[in-house]
Amino acid sequence: MTVVDELIARSNRLGADPRNTNYAGGNTSAKGASPDPATGRPVDLVWVKGSGGDLGTLTERGLAVLRLDRVRALVDVYRGPDHEDDMVAAFDYCLHGRGGAAPSIDTAMHALVDAPHVDHLHPDSGIAIATAADGPELTARIFGDRVAWVPWRRPGFQLGLDVAAIKAAHPSAIGCILGGHGITAWGESSEECERNSRWIIQTAATYIDRHGAAEPFGAARPGFAALPEPERRAKAAALAPVIRGLVSTDRAMVGHFTDSDVVLEFLAAEKAPALAALGTSCPDHFLRTKVKPLLLDLPAGASVPASVARLHELHEAYRDDYRAYYDAHATADSPAMRGADPLVVLVPGVGMFSYGANKQTARVAGEFYVNAINVMRGAEALSTYQPISDAEKFRIEYWSLEEAKLQRMPPPKTHQGRIALVTGAASGIGKAVATRLAAEGACVVVADLDLAAAQAAAAELGGADVAIGIAADVSDAAAVAAAIEATVLAFGGLDLVVNNAGLSLAKPLLETTEQDWDRQHDVMAKGSFLVSRAAARVLIDQGMGGDIVYISSKNSVFAGANNIAYSATKADQAHQVRLLAVELGAHGIRVNGINPDGVVRGSGIFASGWGADRAATYGVKEEELGQFYANRTILRREVLPQHVADAVFVLTGPELSRTTGLHIPVDSGVAAAFLR
Repeated sequence: MTVVDELIARSNRLGADPRNTNYAGGNTSAKGASPDPATGRPVDLVWVKGSGGDLGTLTERGLAVLRLDRVRALVDVYRGPDHEDDMVAAFDYCLHGRGGAAPSIDTAMHALVDAPHVDHLHPDSGIAIATAADGPELTARIFGDRVAWVPWRRPGFQLGLDVAAIKAAHPSAIGCILGGHGITAWGESSEECERNSRWIIQTAATYIDRHGAAEPFGAARPGFAALPEPERRAKAAALAPVIRGLVSTDRAMVGHFTDSDVVLEFLAAEKAPALAALGTSCPDHFLRTKVKPLLLDLPAGASVPASVARLHELHEAYRDDYRAYYDAHATADSPAMRGADPLVVLVPGVGMFSYGANKQTARVAGEFYVNAINVMRGAEALSTYQPISDAEKFRIEYWSLEEAKLQRMPPPKTHQGRIALVTGAASGIGKAVATRLAAEGACVVVADLDLAAAQAAAAELGGADVAIGIAADVSDAAAVAAAIEATVLAFGGLDLVVNNAGLSLAKPLLETTEQDWDRQHDVMAKGSFLVSRAAARVLIDQGMGGDIVYISSKNSVFAGANNIAYSATKADQAHQVRLLAVELGAHGIRVNGINPDGVVRGSGIFASGWGADRAATYGVKEEELGQFYANRTILRREVLPQHVADAVFVLTGPELSRTTGLHIPVDSGVAAAFLR
């Protein structure tokens, strides 16, 4: 294997185990010689995981490649800690070749440490020692002379110099504990480096297990134990929209919920309030979770109304406190405050809600706070948890380099941060709508009577951070309530509902049975009502506005023969649009409809027998039915599911933000169905 192959393999192994490092946290490197294309002579290089990459999924494209002599020469131009930021820009002049990732802030540590292979990781056990009040003494006691202590230093060039000096001063050391931060290890070979990293991590974990206090978080608080699971999930679903609305005061957030044992046990313990107030320490942790979480200070059995009232009070206090934190530490050249809302909200007996601009960011924020809980447990088991100061946290949170990274991010898509529920979305129009909304950045819940088909459709859109599939019988109020609950627990809330579930039975009046009538009205008229009613409760609780879209039909306004049940229920849906637009407008909720016609290809309704029936009625082959419909229109162009999806996209996007109560025809022009 080449040096690079060994580095990638080592990185992937280390990154695959959350005990070693958190998602996208830490970095690894290797040094070696490679021919310089310009001279043909070998040149010493350092390959290091680039900025923003993840060790577990690292590939060669995620490595920054730099000339080792040029990076080390930066020591001669380094002007001291007050000029740290200048050094990151200087790395650009040390790059070797084309492509590759941008160098991370930790590049100096990897290049300056005199070892062929270096790992910098954020293991819970290592950070527990790093954040203990007597971290230096614990390091010596646990590791002897094999691991050295490095006092807290903000990541950067000076930290690289510090670690290089520590290694030179401790020839028997295989690594170090970085105060308030993590660990660094090194080795002569890739295998030795990985072995040393794992030894530090495991030795720390074993020592904590064997010598730590039995109850590091103190005794259980009466009344704060976890609620039974059904009660816990129901309360979480009731609180989720309210909390999302609060944390989206400055910008819309997507949420993630976890009720893991780690979280619930922490929230039940007597030390939880004091420890939560101290916040996290490792830079990767608090950049994702903010300086500290918001903790509801009510027992598990507190009612939902009482919890909501207290959350509003605590949220206001949190924002005031965060503004005070910003004002206390900001300087004239600090970036503007990025928002005062919490990113982690803790509810005793229920669990943790975490937030971000998208689902992955929200989920990772929650994972990082679980890491922080584990760190606090380890530090309190052996000593006293003592994170870095708020002043140091601010220096990293509002670091100009962090601001520059944020500014380099691409602009958000139109529907980023929005959560959509689409019924009947396993096929046809619903699937096309779900696909388009996901492509535009929305988190999507694919709801369908067929669970397997819904899950398969969701899987096509991406992983669970993009879409989930659920079973939903829209004619059953309990099933609809369960679908809404699944939505808010998966993504934190709800912004956009598409009432698309439907079926059609084409029969003349005298052949239409009472069962035919009831079935169609149960699914479309009643089903749309049930979904809209349940969704409206969430949208109102959130206080963020929202969209409800009905996929109605040309038949809602066009009187055609032999279609009494279907057309009547579509007319019912069409008037629901107008009624709800009036009623929900005061809450900023827009309600609009779409009237498609002749959507044959890809349509679930037409595939279920309706197409064959219609083709027989019109005397054409079933495969020619789509074009037959198109030939009857003004534009003479066939309507496909994606055309309906395009209309949903426009209706729910920013361009029509002042439009409600509208029906948009998507029928290639049927004069008899023109709206009047």
